[in-house]
Amino acid sequence: MRERCHSVRGGNRGRMPKPSASSTPSAPLASPAPSAHSTRGRGDALRGLSPRLTLAVLVVLPVAVAVGLLVLAVESSWAPMGNLDRSIADTLHTRALGHPAWVRAMADVSNIGSPTVMRVGTGLLAVVLWLRRARRLALWIAATMIGGAVIDEVLKTVVDRARPAFAHPVATAPGASFPSGHAFTATLGAGVVLLTVLPLLPRRGRALAWLLAVLVPLAVGYSRLALGVHWTSDVVGGWLLGIGLLTGTTAAFETWRREHALPEVHPIFDGAAPEESERATHAEAGAEAHARD
Repeated sequence: MRERCHSVRGGNRGRMPKPSASSTPSAPLASPAPSAHSTRGRGDALRGLSPRLTLAVLVVLPVAVAVGLLVLAVESSWAPMGNLDRSIADTLHTRALGHPAWVRAMADVSNIGSPTVMRVGTGLLAVVLWLRRARRLALWIAATMIGGAVIDEVLKTVVDRARPAFAHPVATAPGASFPSGHAFTATLGAGVVLLTVLPLLPRRGRALAWLLAVLVPLAVGYSRLALGVHWTSDVVGGWLLGIGLLTGTTAAFETWRREHALPEVHPIFDGAAPEESERATHAEAGAEAHARD
């Protein structure tokens, strides 16, 4: 089969037409350079993720590992920890036997810092915040405290550790021993109150609030040891659980704030939701002014 070359008007007889641009093999397309907008978006996402990763790496993860090791040591009756627990319990019990006034003082501290008191107190705080339109902050407090109650009950049931036993006890307590619900809940309660009031305090007031937030769970935990109703590892486990859960819920709350385009805050200095704490305060001031009028 023969093919004839048709002439092209304009004197190009006998010449093959030049291949068009569409008929030439196309060169590989280069990947487009990332736009400034996409680069900036990725940078913002990384910056937003960094504080949460820092919290997870520096606080939540080590706490989870430490609590897991404590549970493993308790379940396996690890001798070094058991010996230390027994030694501290015996020493504190001997001291308590000769000082009834000290026992009464420790009982008062333990009662004031009990899980019931802490949960009721923070529950009332959440209700007040809710009524004053600081509802995100109220929900964070409720979620933290309810989560703590669930974790405490689950661990007590799973571990089912016996409490210290003495021939002449100065105090008794029901239920399983690990973790210390008093130490756990006092840490959570002091923490949520601290992160709620921090935005309302001056610099020196914030330092004092932090000191109180540390001393309260320490005192409550020590009172449980002094009364002989918990092992030292129970109390340490309660403190660690409180720190880990409080840090985790605060990081999750900060993630939620970023997703809703709220300003970035540093909870250690600014509290969990400074705008909500201030809103609740302004609502109170407005109510008082309205009452005076």
